[in-house]
Amino acid sequence: MDRKTWMGLMARAEPPQLAARLADLGAEPAHEMLRAPEVGSVMVQGRMGGTGAPFNLGEITVTRCVLRLTETEAAGAEAVGHAHVQGRDRAHARRAALVDALMQTPQAGAVRAAVLTPLAEAEAARRASRAAKAAATKVEFFTMVRGED
Repeated sequence: MDRKTWMGLMARAEPPQLAARLADLGAEPAHEMLRAPEVGSVMVQGRMGGTGAPFNLGEITVTRCVLRLTETEAAGAEAVGHAHVQGRDRAHARRAALVDALMQTPQAGAVRAAVLTPLAEAEAARRASRAAKAAATKVEFFTMVRGED
C-alpha cells in the first residue's frame, strides 16, 4: 500500500472507526504540531462526462494538520505526518496525520495490520452495501418486436 492509498483511506474513513483502530495500537506516540488542525476550504473541479474540460464545481470545507513524531528525531529519521480531511473534524485530521507519520516508521507493519487493513475492509463493505442498494432499484428496459416489418 503506497502513501497515496493510505492517505486517501484515512481521509475517507469514518472518524469513530479511525479513533477506535488507533486506540487498538495503545498509547499515542509523542508528537509535536507543526501545523495545528485548521479549517479552510478548497475548490472542487468537475469534468463533463469525466473526460471533458474541467470546470469549478464549488468549494468544500476541509481540515488539514501536519505533525512530527518526536521519538523518531533521536533515531535520526524524521516522521512528518500530513492529513487533509473533508469537514471540520479537527480530531479526525490529527489522527489521520498521526497514522501517516507512524507509517513512515518501523511500526508501519503493525499500523497497517491494526488500522489500515480493517478500515479498508470497512470501506469495501460500505461500497458493496451501497452498490447492492443501487442495484435493487435498477430498471431494465427492452424493446419488443411489434411485427410491423
